[in-house]
Amino acid sequence: MGKLVEGVWQDVWYETKSNGGKFVREDAGFRDWISNEPGAKFQPESGRYHLYVSLACPWAHRTLIFRKLKGLEEHIDVTVVCPDMMSEGWQMGLPEPLFGHTRMHQIYTQAKPDYTGRVTVPVLWDKKHNTIVSNESSEIIRMFNSEFNELTGNKTDYYPQSEHDAIDEWNAFVYPNVNNGVYRCGFATTQSAYEEAYNHLFDSLDKLDTHLSRSRYLAGSKITEADWRLFTTLIRFDAVYVGHFKCNKKRIADYPNLHGYMKELYQVPGIKETTDFYHIKRHYYFSHTGINPTQVVPKGPELDLESPHGRDSI
Repeated sequence: MGKLVEGVWQDVWYETKSNGGKFVREDAGFRDWISNEPGAKFQPESGRYHLYVSLACPWAHRTLIFRKLKGLEEHIDVTVVCPDMMSEGWQMGLPEPLFGHTRMHQIYTQAKPDYTGRVTVPVLWDKKHNTIVSNESSEIIRMFNSEFNELTGNKTDYYPQSEHDAIDEWNAFVYPNVNNGVYRCGFATTQSAYEEAYNHLFDSLDKLDTHLSRSRYLAGSKITEADWRLFTTLIRFDAVYVGHFKCNKKRIADYPNLHGYMKELYQVPGIKETTDFYHIKRHYYFSHTGINPTQVVPKGPELDLESPHGRDSI
């Protein structure tokens, strides 16, 4: 994974000894905001912003989904990094178009030469001020959801005012237990830390499956931000997390409601095109040599994603 320390790249994995073997994710380092309010530093303008993503990364996948759903593809261009994340972290197969860089850590030091912190994706870059607006996916999708509406004419709202409380509650439940929960299993370095994360993860999946037996989506009868935030973990679960991260109590395919729900979201027009299982499997199994030292990437599993989802009656 690696990180920058005062602008110098260091190939270091996550430190877990001080946390009893538990994986603790660092906060994002850039947290500015695009706003259509008069006088805002970062205004929603066509062609002004560039998005750096990995197709393997669930956090980056969120931003690609919202870019697709909100009609932003012609307004925000994208660089996709290679699936392999080795000694220099995320890297580009070809020099990226803005500066000719071939490593994501160069993008970070382009914005802040003395940056200290993890080098993650997604990254939303502002071409006007030549800096990173944000590398926090949950905030980037909020910007995509609302701040470009006047530009695109797309008023679909995945964070409607009437559902704020419900969406926020589901996000607060799903993030630590499921989104980050799979990483807490996979990156744990003690048995007790792993088992604690494993128990929380599957207790949470049980709760979600029960909830979805009586509710079409997490926050009610319409797809919201909370659903897309959960989806990017679910879609990777059977292909990667079951085996690679030892999340092997059940597959998502073994949960009747979660599985149908996941398939319904996958079948929303445009979402399949944002989902790349080659990148997903290649990244996790090839890059995490501490977990999979042989770097052998499994051929399977065969995923049933395009059959009827059966959610129409709920």
